[in-house]
Amino acid sequence: MTTQTETETILQAEAQEARAARAARAARGGAGPRRRRRRSWSDAAFGVWGLLVMLFLFLPIIVIVVHSFNTGRLLAVWDGFGFDAFTSILVKPAIQSAVRVSLVTALIAAIIATVLGTLAGIAMARHPGRWVWWFLGLLLLVSVTPEIVDAVALLPFMVFLGQDLGLSMFNDGIVRLSVGSSLFATAVVSYIVRARLVGQDAQLEEASADLYATPFTTFRRITLALAMPAVLAGFLLAFTLSLDNTIVAAFVQVSGTTPWPVYVLSALRTGLRPEIAAVSTIMLLLTLVALGLVALVLKRAGDSATQIARTMTGG
Repeated sequence: MTTQTETETILQAEAQEARAARAARAARGGAGPRRRRRRSWSDAAFGVWGLLVMLFLFLPIIVIVVHSFNTGRLLAVWDGFGFDAFTSILVKPAIQSAVRVSLVTALIAAIIATVLGTLAGIAMARHPGRWVWWFLGLLLLVSVTPEIVDAVALLPFMVFLGQDLGLSMFNDGIVRLSVGSSLFATAVVSYIVRARLVGQDAQLEEASADLYATPFTTFRRITLALAMPAVLAGFLLAFTLSLDNTIVAAFVQVSGTTPWPVYVLSALRTGLRPEIAAVSTIMLLLTLVALGLVALVLKRAGDSATQIARTMTGG
């Protein structure tokens, strides 16, 4: 007959063996089947609601992309699947001119916005003071002002510069479109560059000055290098924002330099054709490529997914 001490020893040994067996099964991934948590009706409802919201946002874009492969004469009448709309772009000078004007205007506007916005962002980050909040307020005013107000203000201003002051460059349609499209984009670039530099210490620039580097050398090799990811992202965002600046373009354009958004508006009078959807699809792909490059540049610079999303949404 075993004693109480021997019984306790046996029970402890069995318990240790059971724990060891459970640990071994857990290490092999065989810890035993887990009961799945049953999804509540609220989870299912939110999933369905999210799907409906996504369809509401992207269904019009999907419709345009699908109808860009329509072989019919009108966009609203589906005749068949084909690439006739894309090939017709190559033989219509009006469409080619409108697309070329939009691309050239967006490129020039992006350059203007990048130069001005980068300098403004660096100044706000490296020379803080009460003036920064006033300047940020002005940039915010530019960002929230309705485009129709900007367009109405720009038209007489451009006429005043071109005719009354004799600055013939402001009579050129490309110059007008570039300047008008760069206003909002400059504010966006300023936000991005400032947000990039505010979180970084200025010790590298101080060390460069201590090593007798000139201010220009410090700016070029230190400050601009630190801000370069934000500068590139701002340039690409400014380019995409300038492509669809319809209201300002409709007011400041001159004859012979009709951008693509204004061309689409004028085409509504005679009926939309499939080539309109084809060029819109190409513009959409170009915009997605630019946004993808923005995300890639920011990711390589070490930004998190949340920071990339805030940058791409202007936050």
